[in-house]
Amino acid sequence: MGILSWRRWAAIILGSLLISVGINFFLVPLMILDGGLIGIALIVNYLLHVQVGLTMLLCSIPIFALVWFQSRSMIYQSLNGLLLSSYVIDLLSPYRFHFLYYIEWTPFTRAVLGGFCIGTGLGIMLRNGTSTGGTDLLAHFLSRYVPLNVGVIIFITDFIIIGTGAILLPEDTFLLSLITVAAGGVATSLCTWNLPHNHQFKHH
Repeated sequence: MGILSWRRWAAIILGSLLISVGINFFLVPLMILDGGLIGIALIVNYLLHVQVGLTMLLCSIPIFALVWFQSRSMIYQSLNGLLLSSYVIDLLSPYRFHFLYYIEWTPFTRAVLGGFCIGTGLGIMLRNGTSTGGTDLLAHFLSRYVPLNVGVIIFITDFIIIGTGAILLPEDTFLLSLITVAAGGVATSLCTWNLPHNHQFKHH
């Protein structure tokens, strides 16, 4: 695995900060979801009040266990990003409602900006050969056993997560969450433009 370059560390730190800002300052105060592992962690946080970063770590354990025997390099590329982003998400969580009180934006604006922050953070990581792992790793694993494209599996997974949240959470959660996922997808695509497909997982 070797020692990570300063550029990759910088990408992990900046990406983690952007992901944490998007989650804590834009999504959580209004109970909005994102896709992937972050979306699962947010649902658990909203229902059980467990820290988002801690939930991401715990949910990653079975995914890493599945992928370990198939592609250890993908785990190595994801591990540092997952650990640091999870830590920074929980580190900034006490300040999330202070931001809500001082900055007044509409729910739509928060959903767009939150998704864009998270998508940009993930995109910066992917651009530099790392990620937060999550359901993308699971999608790559499943694509070897089901006749579906990785992107299709990720889309289905995101839709199931957001749909589950729509059932369990307030009624406006679904639409705002779709906006967040769309904004995040655009941001990630812009950050990874012209990047070879085998150099990235996708997002989340």
